[in-house]
Amino acid sequence: MSETFFASLPANIHTKGLGPLDAKARMGDIASQGWNILQEQVSLPVAVLSEEKIQHNLAWMQEFIDRYKVKLAPHGKTTMSPELFRMQTDAGAWGITLATAAQIDAAFAFGVRNVLMANQLVGKGNMAIIANLMRQDADFKFCCIVDSADNVDALGHYFAERGQTLRILLEFGIVGGRTGIRNVQQEQAVLAAVARWPQSLSLVGVELYEGVLNEEAPIRTFLQHVVARTLTLAEAGIFKEPAVMLSGAGSAWYDVVAEEFSKMGTHLDAAGHYALDVVLRPGCYLTHDVGAYHRASDRIKQNNPVAREMNFSLLPALQVWAYVQSLPEPGRAILGLGKRDTSSDAGFPVVSGHYRPQSALNHAYAAVVPAPEEWKIFAMMDQHAFMSIPEGADIKIGDMLSFDISHPCLTFDKWRQLLLINEQYDVTGAVSTWF
Repeated sequence: MSETFFASLPANIHTKGLGPLDAKARMGDIASQGWNILQEQVSLPVAVLSEEKIQHNLAWMQEFIDRYKVKLAPHGKTTMSPELFRMQTDAGAWGITLATAAQIDAAFAFGVRNVLMANQLVGKGNMAIIANLMRQDADFKFCCIVDSADNVDALGHYFAERGQTLRILLEFGIVGGRTGIRNVQQEQAVLAAVARWPQSLSLVGVELYEGVLNEEAPIRTFLQHVVARTLTLAEAGIFKEPAVMLSGAGSAWYDVVAEEFSKMGTHLDAAGHYALDVVLRPGCYLTHDVGAYHRASDRIKQNNPVAREMNFSLLPALQVWAYVQSLPEPGRAILGLGKRDTSSDAGFPVVSGHYRPQSALNHAYAAVVPAPEEWKIFAMMDQHAFMSIPEGADIKIGDMLSFDISHPCLTFDKWRQLLLINEQYDVTGAVSTWF
């Protein structure tokens, strides 16, 4: 869909993080309001995305993917933003990964047609959503994962009754992990179930999620096991399409997955009977963070030869801005920011910038200055954050603070719209979310 289409979407004027808008305002109108974050022309707290850093991250990941000669289907659950999906596919992504039928329905409504559901499709209500989308558009390219005979039989029966064929991937997992086949007996049971439904199920590849492990050696062992099973199944003629999909990679270990999967080359056999279609699924690269994914990025830059050769890395592009709301006692500041505004599951937000707006009592700072390292959030409630500060700190009620976050997924879902900004903090547009 075109930029004009996204610009024509109605703006949600009754949500947080906006300035005054006409009741009939569209998303495209936000760019022309002339708002600036530092001039207090939008309501705080506000979530903002740096356009420059977003473009940097898009280009970085696509170059990394291209160098490994694989495909990118970023996980859309990170943002659930159709405008950002469009940026990702425009930058070269093959498609979008999603986790639920409802997410897929939303993405489809905004033009996404290549979808990998990195999850099991369970329940008639969810199956009905996918069946309806398949009926609406013959070009809708969809597949989901299976790891049990019961789920396979349910899918086979449902789609057979509707005269449709569902593309599926065999998922492998590890003991103690999340979903996925654990052993040969389970694999055989799933494959036997698939064979019962040739009219409605088409096995087209293999999938895994390595992110349940947190050390490189066992991750490589797991990946190598799945590669070996893929080769064996391909040689047995199990897959129904000549391009066998092999998919993995969350946002922390995509470099290791790329290395191991790319060792297979482009064909699974010398005669070229089966081509290999590797699809990686990192999603958090788009905004990056200052927590878990920052640490992963440091490891990747140090250990991965492609990343070292590229000689630059991802940048944190998502921030939340909030006011200092109260200074009730020495050593403590209360901020107008809480669990309703930003993630805290992977670490509290990290204060990065400090700005003092002009008022009758205060002289404005000329620019945003780095916040002192001693200023740290130590607790959060629904709408408040508690920040420790040294006694005598240069901080006043009404000061504006910017926060970097860890785990962008659980920040995006707290906002219906996020503002795009340039390096001068001018608002240049907005993106919507559809959680």
